[in-house]
Amino acid sequence: MKILILGAGVIGTTSAYYLNREGHEVTVIDRQPQAGLETSFANAGELSYGYASPWAGPGIPLKAIKWLLMQDGPLVLRPKLDPRMWIWGLQLLANCTERAYATNKGRMVRLAEYSRDQMIALRAETGLAFDGREQGTVQLFREQKQLDHAADDIAVLRQYGVPYEVLDPKGCIAAEPGLATASVPFVGGLRLRNDDTGDCRMFTQALAALAAADGVEFRYGTSIDRVVVDGGRVSGVATSLGLLHADAYVMALGSYSPLMLRPLGISLPVYPIKGYSLTVPIVDEATAPVSTVMDETYKVATTRLGDRIRVWGTAEIAGYDTTLHPSRRGPLDRSLRELFPTAGDASQ
Repeated sequence: MKILILGAGVIGTTSAYYLNREGHEVTVIDRQPQAGLETSFANAGELSYGYASPWAGPGIPLKAIKWLLMQDGPLVLRPKLDPRMWIWGLQLLANCTERAYATNKGRMVRLAEYSRDQMIALRAETGLAFDGREQGTVQLFREQKQLDHAADDIAVLRQYGVPYEVLDPKGCIAAEPGLATASVPFVGGLRLRNDDTGDCRMFTQALAALAAADGVEFRYGTSIDRVVVDGGRVSGVATSLGLLHADAYVMALGSYSPLMLRPLGISLPVYPIKGYSLTVPIVDEATAPVSTVMDETYKVATTRLGDRIRVWGTAEIAGYDTTLHPSRRGPLDRSLRELFPTAGDASQ
C-alpha cells in the first residue's frame, strides 16, 4: 500500500519506520528542512511511562487559578477570540472529576507501558543513540501536601503494576546526588525507576535516517495546504509540490491537525499549548542531574541529556501564537539555580 504521512515529528517518523517495516511504500512530507524541528525539537526529554498523567484532575481548577495568579506560575493564559480555545477549556474542566481522572489515568498508564515495551525493543533492534538514559524519574515535592496528594497516583501505579518508590529527602539525594547542593528544602519524592530520558530531536532524526536508508521517502521543505476529498474519501493532499496521492494517509501534524481536518467535518479535541525550555552545558558533572527531576511546585522538569541539561516548563495557552516571551525564562532559571545551583552554565 502507498502511504502518505503528513508531518515528520516523532509521531510521523515512527509511523513511517514501522509502516515501512510492514512492507508499505511510505512518503513523509514536512515544511521543515529536517525531521523533528517543531514540537519534537526541544521538549523536556522525558520518556515518562510511570509519570504519564492527564492534566485534567480533581483540584486542577483551583490549582489553575492559583498558578495564574503566581508571578512565575506554570500556567499562562493569553485569551483569544477563538471559540475553540474556550470549548477545549470546557472539555478539560469536564474531565476534572475523580471518575474521569481514574479512567484517563488508567488509559494513559496502559498505553505508556506498551510504549515502553516497544521502545525497549526498538533500541535493541536499532542501537539508536539519542543521549538516552534508563535511570528513572524523580517527582520532587517541596511541600508535604504535595507528597500526600501523590497517594492517588500511587494507587493507579499499584493497580497496573508500575514499579515506584516513595522517597524521603535522603532517598531523593541517593537517587539524584546533585540535589545535595539544592538551596531549597524538599520533603520527599516519588521515583519511577522504569522511566527513561532522551533527546526527542536526536531520536527523531536518527530514526528518520534509518527509515530513509530502508526506503522511506522524506520530502522536506514541503508546505501542506489542504486535504482534498472526492466522493467522501480523501483523494490527495495539496502541497507546494502539487497534489500528492496515496492509498492511505496519516495525519501527524500535532496541534495543526485539527486545522487540516476541520474542513472534512472531523473535530479533534486538540488545542496547542506552548512550552519553554533552556538547554545549558554541564560545568560540574558531580552536581548535575542523573536523569529527570520534576519540580512539582513549579512544574519544571530538569533532565540530563549527555553533556547538557534541559530545563523545561510553562503551559502557555495562547492559540497558535509562537511568540516567545522572555519573562518566561525566569521560572526555568530559578528552578535550575535552586535545585542544581552549580551544575550548568545558564549564561550559555
